[in-house]
Amino acid sequence: MKTSTSEKLYYSISEVENMTGVKPYVLRFWEKEFNLLRPKKNQAGNRSYQKKDIDLINQIKHLLYEQGFTIDGAKTRLRSLRHEDLGPLVAEKMRLQNLLAEIRKELSELLEILS
Repeated sequence: MKTSTSEKLYYSISEVENMTGVKPYVLRFWEKEFNLLRPKKNQAGNRSYQKKDIDLINQIKHLLYEQGFTIDGAKTRLRSLRHEDLGPLVAEKMRLQNLLAEIRKELSELLEILS
């Protein structure tokens, strides 16, 4: 049975990869680049991501992969979004845009198979 993101407080890096489509090595790199992304670590040193971290990862992914920002540009944009305090609505919009992009990709792959 799949657990929804609202049921758990913490997620492993592999769960975050499954939810966001971002590879663990990219997540670790983003932690170094984006000061806002700081997942907690347990006693074994494993990362524990919260919902707010996953929302931020989706925002970063959207800015870099869909909007074409550079790392520095994405940092600047995130700072301006934080100052505007758009918060959950922007995160939800980006999550939905990411979902639509994934659906489009899957549909185009299916179309290729059928052709």
